[in-house]
Amino acid sequence: MIMRWSLVAMMLLLSPLTVARADATQSTTEETHVQQTPLAASERARAQSWELSDLEWQRYRTLLQGIRGSVSPATLSPLEVLGIHARDDAERTRYAEQWAIAMRDDAERILAFQRAYDEANRRLFPDTPLIDPAQIPTRSPAETELRTSDRVLVFVRPSCSDCEALLSRVLASRSKLAGIDIFVAGVVKGDEQAVRAWANAHHIDPAWVHSRQVTLNFADGVDRPGAVEPYLMRRRGDALTPLATTAF
Repeated sequence: MIMRWSLVAMMLLLSPLTVARADATQSTTEETHVQQTPLAASERARAQSWELSDLEWQRYRTLLQGIRGSVSPATLSPLEVLGIHARDDAERTRYAEQWAIAMRDDAERILAFQRAYDEANRRLFPDTPLIDPAQIPTRSPAETELRTSDRVLVFVRPSCSDCEALLSRVLASRSKLAGIDIFVAGVVKGDEQAVRAWANAHHIDPAWVHSRQVTLNFADGVDRPGAVEPYLMRRRGDALTPLATTAF
């Protein structure tokens, strides 16, 4: 009975060592397989273009079979793949330097071709501009024309980054206008406290409101078919006209 338990204990003690040796043997076998697998002529040409050895190209190809090939774009270069999976600092630095040189060379080629293109365009079409200004559409005066006698209606809503950006531009131009009427959507009509809190958060000076240079209003009930915040209108006399947001 004692001998039987001793044998079992010895097997349990030896099993991790046996597994480790098996893993090492498997790893060695895989490395040998990678080293002995010949490259096709097309692959060898690609490896040489990246200044990589046959073994490096084999490792790059093997890495693409794992997570790198699943999560990275197909345009990831061999140098980047090998650099990401570098086995030590020296190897990582070497691939990083190769990549930096390759990118610098490519940038110089692109710039050289751009200069050649510009020169060819000037030589072949000396009297023809690349872009004809007459063909560029222009905004109609109604979209952009503003007078000092105009009031601008600004329709906004809370938690709207586009609204905030446009409102800032309009407020910056208040000295060029008769006034600015702000209509806040998304607020319960009659909840003046909510509108005041919104105005304070957007740094609207109470003096502007007291002087009627700026007014605060509820957007609910104002007729503006199909409009989505932010939205602008121009009041000229009794006439209301939609105003392009590009006016500011």
